[in-house]
Formats: sequence, C-alpha cells, structure tokens
Amino acid sequence: MNSEKQLHFISMDVPFPPNYGGIIDVFFKLKAFNQSGVKVYLHLFGFKNERNLELEKYAEEVYFYPIKQNPFLVFNKYPISVSSRNGEKLYSNLLKNKAPIFFESLKTTKILNQFSLPDFSKFLRLHNIEQNYFEGLSKSEWNPIKKKLFELEAKKYIDYEKIMTQFDQVFTLSNYEQSYVFNKYKKGTFIPVFHGNEFFRNLNGFGDYILYHGDLRASDNKKSLEFLIDTFKEIDYPFLIASSNQEKWVKSKIANHKNMKFVYLENFNHLLELFSGAHINVSWSFQQSGTKLKVVNALFNSRFSVINDKVVDDKNIRQLCVEACDKAELISQINKLIQTPFQPSVNYKFILENYLNDKLNAQKILKEIFP
Repeated sequence: MNSEKQLHFISMDVPFPPNYGGIIDVFFKLKAFNQSGVKVYLHLFGFKNERNLELEKYAEEVYFYPIKQNPFLVFNKYPISVSSRNGEKLYSNLLKNKAPIFFESLKTTKILNQFSLPDFSKFLRLHNIEQNYFEGLSKSEWNPIKKKLFELEAKKYIDYEKIMTQFDQVFTLSNYEQSYVFNKYKKGTFIPVFHGNEFFRNLNGFGDYILYHGDLRASDNKKSLEFLIDTFKEIDYPFLIASSNQEKWVKSKIANHKNMKFVYLENFNHLLELFSGAHINVSWSFQQSGTKLKVVNALFNSRFSVINDKVVDDKNIRQLCVEACDKAELISQINKLIQTPFQPSVNYKFILENYLNDKLNAQKILKEIFP
C-alpha cells in the first residue's frame, strides 16, 4: 500500500475506547488500515460528540454524526438501528473526496436509501445477519417491551438486508455469514475478526481459577452466566466472574456459593491480569454469534478456553478450544482440565499469530478495495 490510497470509513459507533465486540473489530481494523499506508477519512455515528485524540492518530479527518433518539422511529419502515443514523451530513462530507466507501455494518447504510452514490465504490463489513441477531436477543430478553422491539427489528432486517446488492464486496466475520451472503447475493469474502493482539503469551503450566468475563447488559450473556453459575455449583474450584456492570445482580446469584466471586472489571489491562491467573476461560452462548472476541483474547493471553458450539464457528480457532455441548459435558471437561497443565502446540501459536494477524487480514481487504 502506498500513501496515495484514500478511503472513507463509516463506523456505526465511536470506536474508542474499543470496549465491546463489534467496535473492537472496527477500531483495530481502522488502525491496521492506517498502518498499511491508507489515508482514512473517518465518519462516526454516536451519542456523544467529543474530540478523540486516539482516533485522530489513524485518520486524516474525523466527522461526527449524532444517532437520533426518537421513539417514533419505531414506525419507520427501516430498522431503528438504521433509521436513527441519518445520512444527510454524511453525504455532503463524502462528496468532498471521491474515495471508496467502507461501511461498518448495515446500521450505517441509510445514506444508500437517501442518495445515489454511483461514482463511489462501496464495501461493507457485515457484523451480523441482523435478523438472526435481533431474534436471538428477543429470545433471551425478559423485558416484554424490549422483547417486542427486538422482534420488530428482526422482521424489518429481513427485507432491509437486500441493500447488500449495492456493494462491490461484502466482508463477513464468520463462515456462517459468508455462506449465507454468497448463497443469497453471490458475493462475500470471509475475513476473521480484528482484535489488537500481536503475540501469543504462552502461559505454560497451571493457573488458579476459572474465569468468565463479559458485558452483562446483554441478555444472552446474562442467560449464559446463569447457566454457568448453576453448573459451577457442582465443581469444587474457584470461579471468577468479571464484568464492569450488573455487580449487584451477580452477587445476589452467587451469595451462597463460596467458590464463586465477582470481580469488577476496570479496563483491558485489568482483564490481562485476570487472564494471567486463569487456568480455564469459559465462554457460553445460547445464540449463534460467529466468533466471540472474548475467546480470541483469552486464546492469545491465557490458558485453556472452554466453549460451546455457538461461540466460535471458525474451525481454525475452534481447534484451539475445548468444546462442551451441555452441562454434564462441561462439568466433565472442566474436571479434566483442572488436573492438566497447559502446554500448547506449535500449531496453536502459528494460528494465532498468522491466521489471526490484523495486518495481514487488513491487506486482504485492501487488495479488494484497491485492486
């Protein structure tokens, strides 16, 4: 790549700090594009407009657009997560520079329903099959109003996803999404998640506890943690639950279990400390979610990772994990691993540092944008 390559990059949220799955992929992809010599014009949708010096390191210009918070958007024909991101000011800023446009998720694509952009090549990073994602949220949600809104959002995305026909290429996050997009729209390139890790830490031997970490505002994560708490009642080994939210809720669930402890998660450096001490990292989900970033981070920075089949759909990453399909199998696998020292194979390190290499994967995308 040379410095003459220019790119409009549209993010569905402000990607710094990178503190949840989708936005982690956005931030470290942006960083990798910049390190590849691309001049990025960064367009951000968000709720709070503050100057972000970290993002300015990786962009020629940074533009901000407020996400609308209007209850009447529920009556719009487009999904709320699309219609709340208006494209009018975005359109005028795109016209300043005739460069390819890289859209992060379908949420940023309302502009394509508002204006014609025939002179721009357009590329999409697909973060989910959105109707499946929102249907999964609906099934895990207890609040009846939120449940209904998620159901409605899922229905709207079934029709809305046809907008993918307008893109020169779609870059998918998972093999499932790749197959889906190719079968329906005859396009799609699978690119693994961007994550920011460069080197495998290779912590041999034993750790001291089992670790679960996650954003417990997400209904699927709360449902999964309840399952894990019920499971670890039957395992005589320390179980740490790390999160930056829902502390009271978790403590009420584990109050009578001496082997379980809640740890308030301060930042990513704190998470790295917890990874260092963990013998096993456990991740569970009740909805198909491609490959969760929490698993990638654990693989690079800790010891064993135990998952179920909905957490990782990439066979290259899956082979580095220990799988369980239900409570009985999870208990069996945990009891084996707490007696086993961690000794990764050479293949383990190679997959992490080459297959999941941010810079190499950025090059794969940029070769399609700038052939």
